[in-house]
Amino acid sequence: MRRRLRRMSLDELLGRSRQEVSKVLDRTGLLTRDGLTPCDAIDVESFRAVGSRRFFAGAVSQRTPQLLDVRLPAVRNEVVSAADAVCRGRFDLLGYRGLLFGEPVDWHLDPVSGRRAPFTHWSRIDHLDYALVGDHKVVWELNRHQWMVGLGQAYRLTGDPRYADAFAAFVRQWMDANPRGMGINWASSLEVALRLISWCWSLCLFRDSAALSQGLFAEMLGGIWAHAAHVERYLSYYFSPNTHLTGEALGLVYAGLLFPELPPSKRWRTLGARILADQSGRQILPDGVYFEQSTGYARYTLEIYLHFLILAGRTAWPIPPAVAERVGRLLDFLLAVRSPNGSMPQIGDADSGSLLPLARRAQDDFRGVFATAAALLSRADCAWAAGAATPEVLWLLGPAGLRAFDALRPAPPGLSPSRLFPDGGCVVMRTGWEPDAHQLIFDVGPLGGPGSGGHGHADLLSVQCAVFGEPCLVDPGTYSYSGDAAGRDFFRGTVAHSTVVVDGEPQARPAGPFQWRTRPLARLRQWRSTPEFDLADAEHAAYLHLSGGVTHRRRVLFVKGGYWIVVDDVDGQGEHQVDLRFQFAQIELDVDPGLWARACGRGGRGLLIRPFANVALKASIHSGEFDPRQGWTSAEYGRQDASPVLVYSTVSKGPLRIMTLLLPTSDPRGAAPSVAPLVGEDSLPVGLVVERERVHFDGVGAFRVRAVSSAVGRRE
Repeated sequence: MRRRLRRMSLDELLGRSRQEVSKVLDRTGLLTRDGLTPCDAIDVESFRAVGSRRFFAGAVSQRTPQLLDVRLPAVRNEVVSAADAVCRGRFDLLGYRGLLFGEPVDWHLDPVSGRRAPFTHWSRIDHLDYALVGDHKVVWELNRHQWMVGLGQAYRLTGDPRYADAFAAFVRQWMDANPRGMGINWASSLEVALRLISWCWSLCLFRDSAALSQGLFAEMLGGIWAHAAHVERYLSYYFSPNTHLTGEALGLVYAGLLFPELPPSKRWRTLGARILADQSGRQILPDGVYFEQSTGYARYTLEIYLHFLILAGRTAWPIPPAVAERVGRLLDFLLAVRSPNGSMPQIGDADSGSLLPLARRAQDDFRGVFATAAALLSRADCAWAAGAATPEVLWLLGPAGLRAFDALRPAPPGLSPSRLFPDGGCVVMRTGWEPDAHQLIFDVGPLGGPGSGGHGHADLLSVQCAVFGEPCLVDPGTYSYSGDAAGRDFFRGTVAHSTVVVDGEPQARPAGPFQWRTRPLARLRQWRSTPEFDLADAEHAAYLHLSGGVTHRRRVLFVKGGYWIVVDDVDGQGEHQVDLRFQFAQIELDVDPGLWARACGRGGRGLLIRPFANVALKASIHSGEFDPRQGWTSAEYGRQDASPVLVYSTVSKGPLRIMTLLLPTSDPRGAAPSVAPLVGEDSLPVGLVVERERVHFDGVGAFRVRAVSSAVGRRE
């Protein structure tokens, strides 16, 4: 504790102290309400006539429903179906479908575990205590009220007053059951901000309905004031200065720009805008990588800043040009790692949530943010990634946004398909931008972002691979934050990723669901990219603490259009168990006695894998196992699916070298190709002969490739 206090700056000590004092005053009821008199601030008729014009164009345009029906006719049925389910008390949240929270809704219940959070002041609730509250993510997802926005969309598309009546009833129930400061739904400032955003959208979407009476409007306006005051008082400067802080800042911008009549509005929007501008330079690294090493939270960040840019533009609120420039760099990175089939690879944590889900999307579906960015920032490459205009473009930008999107000529990124992102520690190797391209992503960066590294995984030097456009080797996903502690540790642990595991040990050990005891990092030794080849060479020392001090170095060579060779060097004193692991998506996989592994994907095409080493290797496949846990992936929060993991194992003294061929093939069930190792004087493999091509590595990381007539089995 003393060491931690010494690390804190005076500003942080004062800031934390102020928040702790505020909690005490809040619990005793001594905090003021900023002179809250919502009925005197603005009435519902004024809001209908003037206030909503400050909001997103698509939410207030009378043409949005018509254009959606013309351009995206399937949207109506999807929106109405979801809204009807909500009216019946059934909620699709995260990876769960049709959750029931009781009648009336129990806003403090986790129906998955059956646990109910205690009704006490929020500062006395440990939301990470599963035994006390269940899975807080499920509770909070309900209480974000984003499904209320879905009711508003259904009302705008159909004019059916049922949806407005349901909205009004739910809001009143919630306010009665969640007085300010009481219960788990006030325990996270981010969740409070996200609910504030949902309320702003709901007010605009239901602005013409009879259900939005003066009384309800006044109560909700008072609630928005209370929410913004809470967020301002308990900003996550220290607890989670990541998407928590930027999401909270956006909530303040929403309240401050949409309701300038409220006395604190200028302070809210000024503070929120300043935080968002400052954090854009901290959370988006110079190369565009999101600093927490997570594509899921990169999407949150992109959504937050797109909303910020759009809302500020609607109200002529000035934003530093650097913000849009940093958003552009983030887009460059996401376009580079996007799989050829259009899905987004999972890197690090993802919770299946969204800033504001205006259309139902899978966790790996980024078309909505790409389409919005295309229309807003005139990005033809984002239009290419989106494929077509999406509902988000219309809801956020209105008819003008649709026209802007249509005016673009979609084209793939103009940058090289193979790229190094040095600040974030990510290497991308790919054949091109075609939908059936081959791609490999190589992690050469740190474990998570600054601070706790809470959303990063222990996946140093791991690879992901897509062949013929389809993901083949994948990140396992997240599955859970608090509902299953063993599951949480497995999915973010080393054994769940495609890398080398020594003595069954993880590269880092967790210290709770969002912290690590140690924070190892990889070091990139070399990166070269030419029209014919890519080479990345990296190492980490996460296993130095093991007996004999073990190091792991991995080189990945991409002979473009053909194959990858992965060279793993494991060195250290004494004997060690070494497992070379490859985590696959849910595809067919088998391995023969000759160590050839065959992965068969859609359309019969797939990937061949064959390792060569200076020692004997044993091959095995595991899927859906619990003792020990292995062979699982998670496409959505709360869901886990049996997926094969391929393991090549040995017990050996160092130095150990395993040279592995990853060969995309149109016929993975056919005869194995002609492949043989080149062996050095020390018996370590120094290259491969792949069909008629000879690839040789030297001791410092250089390589050469040339055609041969006969070199199989030759000693170098």
